[in-house]
Amino acid sequence: MGELSSTERDTLAQIAAEPMLAEVQSWAAINSGSTNLDGLAQVAAALADAFSHLSGELKLLDPTPVTAVEPSGAVRDIAHGRNLHLKVRPDAPMQLLFTGHMDTVYASDHPFQHLAWIEDGVLGGPGVADMKGGLAVMLAALRAVESSPLAARLGYEVVINSDEEVGSPGSAALLAAAALGKRAALTYEPAALPDGTLASSRPGSGNFSFVITGRSAHAGRNPEDGRNAVVAAADLALRLSSAKAPGLSVNVAKLDGGGPNNVVPDHAVLRVNLRPGTMELQDAAQQAIDNAVQAVAAAHDVGIRAHGGFGRPPKPLTPEAEKLFQLVGQAGADLGQPIRWQPSGGVCDGNNIAACGVPVVDTMGVRGGKIHSMEEYLIVESLAERAALSALTILRLAQEAA
Repeated sequence: MGELSSTERDTLAQIAAEPMLAEVQSWAAINSGSTNLDGLAQVAAALADAFSHLSGELKLLDPTPVTAVEPSGAVRDIAHGRNLHLKVRPDAPMQLLFTGHMDTVYASDHPFQHLAWIEDGVLGGPGVADMKGGLAVMLAALRAVESSPLAARLGYEVVINSDEEVGSPGSAALLAAAALGKRAALTYEPAALPDGTLASSRPGSGNFSFVITGRSAHAGRNPEDGRNAVVAAADLALRLSSAKAPGLSVNVAKLDGGGPNNVVPDHAVLRVNLRPGTMELQDAAQQAIDNAVQAVAAAHDVGIRAHGGFGRPPKPLTPEAEKLFQLVGQAGADLGQPIRWQPSGGVCDGNNIAACGVPVVDTMGVRGGKIHSMEEYLIVESLAERAALSALTILRLAQEAA
């Protein structure tokens, strides 16, 4: 371990008494799949109770309105849970942002619902790593920092949203508002690898639904009078897929449409995900979408309505972000925790925060693995490790305000 100040040692010593494992077990026992509004409400109430012990103003805020396209092409409202927002010392000289999510990918009827010890020190269960373990780490670090004499220099906002696993559509505006004026942000997604490696740069991500409207006709008597929406959707899928390039992935995910074999189909919905590595590639992807839609509409004499967009902008490793990674890396070295970072193909709220010009390290959560599967696990000793890493990082950011 490196050299720690007496203030740092005293602050970190408190982490050993934090009830992180019990918190994870309690929170993970409640199903909080992104669509389970009752479960999300229960977890939000439990988190509000836990985070209310920090000084500041805590609220549970309604999400912004969100819509989605059904297979029929109709646009319907989508309900999401409330989002936790805590604001502490907004006038302090150093302002930081801490974010996490309370939702998981496991719906209320998913078979993976219970916690179980996989082996000594390894806990399996839905959301234990992604990211109820991360929420416990965040809270423990903040409770420790609040006891430090450096706390007076530090102000921060905490956002724990209910819809991160589905792209944060109802909380993106809250994240952007909370990011304003912040020196740095820490997000508590699990480490990129079980050894604690952090995710550095990330691509962006855009989800699109294309509603194609053609004209029905009898497939035998007068097919020439029809305008085949499924064929047009297939053409659009191929054109978009051909837009793939180094740094830009395109996944044609689903095609809904069609009906009886003797009817020219007049309706289809095509769903596509695109992941650009840079803003330049995102602009090129949007232009490719616009061009393909125009060309297919003209070639097949159909109407095409696009729904969606690039909800996660690309997250490059900027010089400011690299300095924050180095600060975290030095804190890890001083704690005897070797910290590395590498690019990731996944996306998260760190993308949205970085797009606001705020440097962010978005994998400050626990060590674990196999997230989004029935084998998800948490390495329990990493709770204290990562809480210490966060607390020391926060203390050293606070010192910049001296």
